Amino acid sequence: MQSTRREIIRHLQRLGEATVRELGQLLGLTSTGIRQHLTVLERDGLVTAREERGRVGRPTLVYSLTLKAEELFPKLYDELALYLLQEVTATQGKESLHRLLKGVAIRVARPYLERVNGKPLEQRVEETVRIIEEQGGLAACHREGDFYYIDEFTCPFSRVARREPAVCAFHVEVIRLLTGADTRLTQSLLRGQKACTYRIRPSFSPS
Repeated sequence: MQSTRREIIRHLQRLGEATVRELGQLLGLTSTGIRQHLTVLERDGLVTAREERGRVGRPTLVYSLTLKAEELFPKLYDELALYLLQEVTATQGKESLHRLLKGVAIRVARPYLERVNGKPLEQRVEETVRIIEEQGGLAACHREGDFYYIDEFTCPFSRVARREPAVCAFHVEVIRLLTGADTRLTQSLLRGQKACTYRIRPSFSPS
């Protein structure tokens, strides 16, 4: 991003909101120059403007950041998640960690269960793929003999999973709950394979 626009975003983050005049004073630029940068930032969905009416004259535009702009600033979600998992392991043991993650898997899957409950397995597998993609992932499914397979080509927890493999078991449990069938992880991105592949076995299939 162009440096002046980055500085505008940083000032708006500090101030909450500001006018063209205020931003010009902070950056030492003309109002025309500031407006040009704000036009680009508005186009990109990073800032928004509202009118503020004074006692006299035309209303003044006051600018603030959008939620999209908030994502430009560092977020330590992965580090926090890892520290929490490590703390549970250190204070309560691995067994407690697995129980905790199983409970979290139930919470993650619960909002989607109405979409899959009561459907044939093939439809549940297809719906699970759609859910993964709605969450920003990239996935596909296919059938080989009696087994269904989901290939997930992106890992939403890769940074945490590299340090705490129990996260992989958590995601397998989410897939199991959504498909309603026995689920096994047969390939893993963390092992250098092309996808995390989940083998889903119908109840009538031999082991």
